Amino acid sequence: MKQDHMAQNQDTVLRTRARALAREPGQALSGHEFLEIVEFVLASETYGIESAFVREIHPLKDFTPLPGVPAFVLGITNVHGQILSVVDLKKFFNLPDKGLGELNKVIILKNSQMEFGILADAILGTRSVPRAAIQAPPVTIAGIGAEYLKGVTGERMVILDAQKILDDNKIIVDKSAVESENN
Repeated sequence: MKQDHMAQNQDTVLRTRARALAREPGQALSGHEFLEIVEFVLASETYGIESAFVREIHPLKDFTPLPGVPAFVLGITNVHGQILSVVDLKKFFNLPDKGLGELNKVIILKNSQMEFGILADAILGTRSVPRAAIQAPPVTIAGIGAEYLKGVTGERMVILDAQKILDDNKIIVDKSAVESENN
């Protein structure tokens, strides 16, 4: 009798495993359990930003510096006839600056209210990251603006919160605020 019970349990376990293995790939997890990100480099560190907020990635060929703006605003650039501001997150987050080079790209972020570019030292590509793999940022990263971080992956990639960056009033340069700072 005891042997029959063990055989039944074993049979149940094997059937459950067989159903799980027979399932179509992608059927096991819904798309909501992954975050599609664009992976890039800032100051020798790997960062990611949700691709849903990325309009396009454009090489930084020319830009025009603007007088009287905060140091984190690199300037403006022309992308397909549209003038966009370019923000240098290294300066915004107080990261080491290694200067501009041939590999610099502008990641154009966009939501319903705002559109601007962020400077990246290099683009590594796109990938899917399981949401469960994103951990809370450690206290040591808090200095770079923890309010702009979604978290960190096991490979030490820092995931930025594009929505919070796009919605932040500190990034919006208001002419009247700049004039009052300069007086």
